[in-house]
Amino acid sequence: MARRGIRPKSAVRSASSAAVSSEPIGSRSRRALRTTREDALDQTVGYCTAPDGVRIAYATAGKGPPIVKVGNYLTHLEFDWKSPVWRHVLEGLAEHRQLVRYDMRGTGLSERNVGDISFEHFVTDLGAVVDALELERFALLGISQGGAVSIAYATRNPQRVSHLILLGAYARGVVHRSQQGRELLETRRAVIRQGWGSDDPSYRQLFSMQFIPDGTPEQLQWFSELQRVSATAEVAEKIAMAMASIDVSGLLPGFKVPTLILNSRGDRRVPIEAGRELAALILGARFVTLESDNHLILAHEPATEVFFAEVAAFLGDEKPKSWKRSIRVTEAKLQTLARGVETSATYKLFGIIAVVATVVTFIAWLVS
Repeated sequence: MARRGIRPKSAVRSASSAAVSSEPIGSRSRRALRTTREDALDQTVGYCTAPDGVRIAYATAGKGPPIVKVGNYLTHLEFDWKSPVWRHVLEGLAEHRQLVRYDMRGTGLSERNVGDISFEHFVTDLGAVVDALELERFALLGISQGGAVSIAYATRNPQRVSHLILLGAYARGVVHRSQQGRELLETRRAVIRQGWGSDDPSYRQLFSMQFIPDGTPEQLQWFSELQRVSATAEVAEKIAMAMASIDVSGLLPGFKVPTLILNSRGDRRVPIEAGRELAALILGARFVTLESDNHLILAHEPATEVFFAEVAAFLGDEKPKSWKRSIRVTEAKLQTLARGVETSATYKLFGIIAVVATVVTFIAWLVS
């Protein structure tokens, strides 16, 4: 019988900095990386092979019962490890558990030259990761479209999934949620083609504001840069199309895995109604509204405290404390920023003008 949480024998650990790497997958696929952050929490990066031969990069950190963060749009295992957008989430999850996460095919450290990207591949890639790590039973965390992937995997393997946590997730992609869904998808595809990875920050800022509208300047800058390092425009568009057509609603009647669903009230990317639909379809699911406008919860907002409290209670863990280091760092930067602008009406005016100019530019591009 496979042992829970054991690293596969093929993985080799070697020292490495946590710098972002764009090294071709072929030169990295036979070794693992160990990245260490300033707070001494480290991760080990390794590789496994999906059923169709695509190499998938995964990372492990922490000790304890495993929790697997399902691959979602825009990730890079090394870049996210130091990111002010993700750092607090990863710290909290790894405090009492072995945190497993991976980059989706075509993104991050996973194989980039991938022709076929589909929802079915998302599910089998998850299976490849947990099989490579020989995990017998584990909790799943599905963020955004990772929620639907989690549901599909748990439906096929209910004996392996102990708990399901869904954050900003949905059962049906945007083309199934409204009459305007297809138009919205085409708009998103156009924005990706026009501005993905562009040196013009207005496009990347527009995209970032859909996910973290309340982000600090540092968080917005990191998320904007994540677009460049995580995937090409071609891959980003393919993933967006696969996400938009997701529909796992037919799997939910009779779904029996214990489920916790959390959605931000003002989420611009995935409306809270999508989370409520999940809760209505999953028998016994607990639904929690987070008082936030962000798709990805940020360290400096109260919603993060609620998220960790709910997750800890759901899993039967102690409430994590390590993630609060990120809050102190972020609060200090916010205070510094506030002192610099509180007496500067000119600075505020320039900020408003910049936002208006960005919106006008985007509208002009759409109608041109």
